[in-house]
Amino acid sequence: MNGVQEFFSIVPWTIIFQYCNLLILCLLVRKFLFKPVMNVLNARQAEIDGIYDAANQDRARAAELKQDYDRHMAGAREEADQLMKSTLETASRRGDAIIGDARTQAAGMLRRAESEIEQERVKAFSEVKKELSGMAVDIAEQMVSRELNAADRDRLVDEFIRNAGDKA
Repeated sequence: MNGVQEFFSIVPWTIIFQYCNLLILCLLVRKFLFKPVMNVLNARQAEIDGIYDAANQDRARAAELKQDYDRHMAGAREEADQLMKSTLETASRRGDAIIGDARTQAAGMLRRAESEIEQERVKAFSEVKKELSGMAVDIAEQMVSRELNAADRDRLVDEFIRNAGDKA
């Protein structure tokens, strides 16, 4: 039993040495194993956090760019609508001006034509009047130059009518 008792005996110095060995082993493991592993894990965590931050910044920047794009597109659409509206208004005004000018020209041409027609009518009446007065003078001269009887008068009128047709 003694052998068994020695095997199971508790020696305080052995416990202290084992405890010191355990403490030294823990310190060594902590210094050479846990610290580098923790540094690698912290570096990876920092890298991952940086990637997430960059992604969030990119997402925020993309949202800003999209808002800017939407504002610019809305402005461009509005500008295009205004341009189209002003172009239509300008075309309408030009069309109205062209129609007004055409009406004015047509009215002027109509007045000139009426004036020319009136002048031609007056001219024609004055020519006819001159011819008739000349013929009347000719008839009167012939009647005065001789005394006429009914046969001569009829003959002169017939001759006057024939001559009037030749002069016209």
